[in-house]
Amino acid sequence: MRTDLITREGFNALKEELDFLWRTERPEVTQKVAWAASLGDRSENADYQYNKKRLREIDRRVRFLRKRLEVLRVVDYSPQQDGKVFFGAWVEVENEAGDLLRFRIVGPDEIYGRKDYISIDAPMARALLKKEVDDEVMVSTPHGPKPFVVVSIHYPQGE
Repeated sequence: MRTDLITREGFNALKEELDFLWRTERPEVTQKVAWAASLGDRSENADYQYNKKRLREIDRRVRFLRKRLEVLRVVDYSPQQDGKVFFGAWVEVENEAGDLLRFRIVGPDEIYGRKDYISIDAPMARALLKKEVDDEVMVSTPHGPKPFVVVSIHYPQGE
């Protein structure tokens, strides 16, 4: 299951990626393909083959982003969320050993390339929803259920 929620920052980042791919990178690669094709034999032309492959990758990503942006629902911060864990919150939790984990609960489209973001679909995020500071939660892990205590909750306003 993939939740169709996203933060405002994540939505804007996906739109910027789509814009960059469509307006900047795709025209450059298309120009390279046309130039390489004009050189003649395409079967042995590495420039042509590489750039044609890259053009297919760009087109695939553009199609994906256009479809995904249509169905995503942007969730903005609301003052009513203060004090409890909801979508978009920065949460700090502590395990039995006293190790602190700090992460932000975001949509599944935003977690790539970020070690401090977790998906709303993750077991940790699901267990934390609607919890308050000092609440204990049991989280399903590959090694069995583990207890965590909510240490702090913070919502980025205007980030």
